[in-house]
Amino acid sequence: MTKEAYNGIQVGQHSDAGLKSCNEDACRIEIPEEPLLNTKGICLIIADGVSHCEAGKDASEACVNGFITDYYSTPDSWTVKTSAQKVLGSLNNWLYSQGKRSYGSAGAMLTTLSSLIIKSGTAYLFHVGDTRIYRLRDGDLECLTDDHCSWGAGEKTFLGRAMGADAHVDIDFKSLPVEIDDIYMLTTDGVHEFISNIDLRNCLRENKANPEQAARILTTMALEAGSKDNVTCQVIRVDQLPKQDETSFFNQLSNLPFPPFLDAGMTLDDYLITRELHASNRTQIYVAQDNETGKRVILKTPSVNFEDDPAYIDQFVHEEWIGKRINNPHVLKIVNPDRRRRFLYYVTEYIDGDTLQDWMRDNPRPSYIGVRDIAEQIASGLRAFHRLEMVHRDLKPANIVFDNSGRLVIIDFGSTKIAGVDESDVPFERNPMLGTMNYAAPEFFEGYTGSNRSDVFSLGVICYEILTGHLPYGGPLSLNKLKRVRYKSIKHYNQEVPMWVDAAIQKSVSLDPSKRYSRLSEFIHDLGNANPEFTTTQHEPLMQRNPIGFWRGLSAILFVFNLLLLYFLIQP
Repeated sequence: MTKEAYNGIQVGQHSDAGLKSCNEDACRIEIPEEPLLNTKGICLIIADGVSHCEAGKDASEACVNGFITDYYSTPDSWTVKTSAQKVLGSLNNWLYSQGKRSYGSAGAMLTTLSSLIIKSGTAYLFHVGDTRIYRLRDGDLECLTDDHCSWGAGEKTFLGRAMGADAHVDIDFKSLPVEIDDIYMLTTDGVHEFISNIDLRNCLRENKANPEQAARILTTMALEAGSKDNVTCQVIRVDQLPKQDETSFFNQLSNLPFPPFLDAGMTLDDYLITRELHASNRTQIYVAQDNETGKRVILKTPSVNFEDDPAYIDQFVHEEWIGKRINNPHVLKIVNPDRRRRFLYYVTEYIDGDTLQDWMRDNPRPSYIGVRDIAEQIASGLRAFHRLEMVHRDLKPANIVFDNSGRLVIIDFGSTKIAGVDESDVPFERNPMLGTMNYAAPEFFEGYTGSNRSDVFSLGVICYEILTGHLPYGGPLSLNKLKRVRYKSIKHYNQEVPMWVDAAIQKSVSLDPSKRYSRLSEFIHDLGNANPEFTTTQHEPLMQRNPIGFWRGLSAILFVFNLLLLYFLIQP
């Protein structure tokens, strides 16, 4: 999304203390520069301070300014919802504790708050208290928020929810598609309690071309109608949806040409190619030497087969984007370029070691204690993705490498889902999954894009395969197999594995995502500690644990029974 895409959005705001000595309302509109315009969007926020003048003013201003500053500082991989809710939760805790510190009682710094964020073609609403967000669409005015108020004696209303009132606050959230000609309006109660919905609607209609003028007229109307409160109003008009056509998006992605196929001895931007490490129909990976530093590095280049495919280029560019945002010893490090690139590629650290797939081939029967250590290292790397609202989606032994010290490193990000990026409109369909059949979670086959639990599934399959040399459901899953397959106990292949380890892995690879571990830390804990829930459950039937033993035993019983029957039949 480019800056020009927002030329079709007009905004305006106005705030007045009215008859009060100070203005306890606060408001702000933020239209950032790129890249924040694309990753975070436009933000409108309005707050109405509660309590006496000084505390209310401090609370509303702290909320408005703190929200804008902190929201635009959250990771660009986070969704709008996650970013805003985490910031609002922190602000609420600060107001709650600061009230006691500065004014003598917890909850002294109170404010209502409403925020509207427009990112791509979606409006995100966050609300607590009795400020309001309206939308005018096709001439009809609709209030999109609910007042958090209750009625008391004498028809007096009391604020039922506010920022800073308690250590925890429930924030109303809603997301709605934006349409051309939509007008959104944010108001404090000093405005909407003194102007009828009909007059609000008519004013927005008559001043559609000038949001700033509409905001000023509405605050003036409220004061003339008898409002003794502060009055604040914000108006935003959407004349054009912030979308790009495919041609402009492709041009933006393909500023750099694809490099040619490289052979040992060739040089690319002062990187000397040593050898080709891996090649597929999608990428080439080369070992190279940085001539400036003398260090060995890895160069990953896109395949020329996709140089006119914007979806592929988008995915390739985001691989580097992901790596730059993750700093974890168990995730491959991206080398930040210190020179101008003439081609599309990226550079990573070089790791001299075998893949986990190679290690599994050379170690067919490791101890379950060693497997827990392997799982713990992989989980540490995965958690770095999950903290940034990313789902790896292609975890497999071939994508995990041992270095010389025994450290495990996740080396490929090609299928990673980035929640914040997926919120932005693109003129093509992003590939929902590029993972590997043997390790892919079953929900992918049903069309879902996956969650953290999908990575838990893949890690569970890897643990199962290390301990048995087999897959937990006998082979790769597919949509038509999901209703027929059953988990086969690890004990069927490896009697040395404790029952509770088998049960933990079984839970991690449940076909139903809701029955899996929700957190990697819980899975790792249960791999190393006997969970009482598993030690008290019934044993798996003998026929499933040891079918050969079951049929041998049954045959022996039937043989003895037939002998007895024959004996009684031949008796005189």
